Amino acid sequence: MAEHIDAIAVADLVEFLSVAQRLVVLTGAGISTESGIPDFRSTEGLWARHAPPTYHEFMRDADQRRAYWRLRRELWPRVTSAQPNPAHLALAELDRRAILAGIITQNFDGLHQEAGVPPDRIIELHGTSHEAACQSCHARQPIAMVQQRVDAGDEDPRCSCGGYLKAATILFGQPVPATLLEAAITLAESCDLFMVIGSSLRVHPAARLPQIALRRGVPLVILNREPTPLDVRADLVIRATAGPFLGSVLDTLRA
Repeated sequence: MAEHIDAIAVADLVEFLSVAQRLVVLTGAGISTESGIPDFRSTEGLWARHAPPTYHEFMRDADQRRAYWRLRRELWPRVTSAQPNPAHLALAELDRRAILAGIITQNFDGLHQEAGVPPDRIIELHGTSHEAACQSCHARQPIAMVQQRVDAGDEDPRCSCGGYLKAATILFGQPVPATLLEAAITLAESCDLFMVIGSSLRVHPAARLPQIALRRGVPLVILNREPTPLDVRADLVIRATAGPFLGSVLDTLRA
């Protein structure tokens, strides 16, 4: 059964978009669940069944590194088979319409790029799942190469320098790179409309970015299926699945 689309909410968002010239969007796991990427932090998410190690645990404990790569073996097929859904495609169209200034994403799936948003307009705060990074020399390589080693029995893969390899994503206890956070703050400080899609706004530092826009008097729109801590301060709150709703928004804009 198709989800009911709130026509008033569609009209309200269209009104905001019609005057925006520098839209900044923060996306979380909720935008990619329609593409088959699990929502890790939900009660039914992947981490509810297999809690990932912290960065400190990964670095000090070989058993934790092996458990990490076993979890990656379960996740990897979902990431490689995922395709952009209508929400990703809608943001790509907003970019082509010269409305979008940038996307700040908590996701690591690369679906915004696959949808057609130029990489230089995407800030991947939590890294990318498509590369592996050495924790010693910081060299990167396609994660598919490391995954092949893991699948062949190398449960604790190392870099040629001897450093530990892991996906180029952020684990608990691992800081967001300062350059990425500074770029995200700059976007939030220069936008004229800030929109949150599919984020619980409970994970920092990403959750603080909409507040930067709010302090400047910039309108805030939140599109998320569950409540967030900033709903009471938002100019528009939409409870809907991102893909169908944004598809309706784009249909209205085209008309």
